[in-house]
Amino acid sequence: MSELEFPTSLGTSSADEIRLLGRSLTEDLMGEVGFGELAFWLVALRRPTPSETRVFEAVLVALADHGFTPTAIAARLTYLSAPDSLQGALAAGLLGGGSRFLGVTEDCGRFLHEVLARDDALRDDALPGDDAGWDALALAAVRRERAAGRYLPGLGHPVHKVLDPRTPRLLAIAEEEGLRGPHLRLFEAIGRTHEEVLGRRLPLNGAGVCGAALADLGLPVDLLRGFALLARAAGLLGHLAEEARRPIAMDAYLAVDRNAVYTDPTDSSGEA
Repeated sequence: MSELEFPTSLGTSSADEIRLLGRSLTEDLMGEVGFGELAFWLVALRRPTPSETRVFEAVLVALADHGFTPTAIAARLTYLSAPDSLQGALAAGLLGGGSRFLGVTEDCGRFLHEVLARDDALRDDALPGDDAGWDALALAAVRRERAAGRYLPGLGHPVHKVLDPRTPRLLAIAEEEGLRGPHLRLFEAIGRTHEEVLGRRLPLNGAGVCGAALADLGLPVDLLRGFALLARAAGLLGHLAEEARRPIAMDAYLAVDRNAVYTDPTDSSGEA
């Protein structure tokens, strides 16, 4: 018998049983636990409350799809090129989740967490007691980022120039469930105060508010992009199913390829 041991708190299996999170997969989990609830449980190693599950699954729904984004286009074009490799097409879309698309969820959650940790505001007795206190904390953070020449994650959206409709809805759900915590409150305060420093008003990004909500659920900020990718995997699978039914990838490819115009690399004007 091998003396090697590889400890895990996740899944184990034997010839006649599969166990997950210390429970029988077939008797305790299948048909009893939703996928979103399980995803939370696998990371946090604790079963979420019904309120936490509602907020968490609202985040997953909010991030599942946003139309013909670069991630969706990448998946569809890869599927066009290699229809025999569904996994490759799905992976291509997920690999595009970065600082401009999807990665905002993690970047925003991490930024808010760092602000709260910097000011020791995560201690319950140190949290601001009213909007004025949150605004002061937010304003100081915005000024620091501006002075350092850094962008504030979670502000602005390429499509929703005035209001990202996901933001107020997720805030409302968190409030209903008693889970509008310090990360969400700080994010809201940034929304109220940033114009004073930046000189213009930008909407609070839906992916950013998702990061704040996930951080308020106590999930590790270093893993928040993973939850965005988990959600987007469902959306990408939907895009690939639609591509098989009603393809557009060939048209997208031909539109670019047939309109490509050679430009002399020494021409600095950028004109053809």
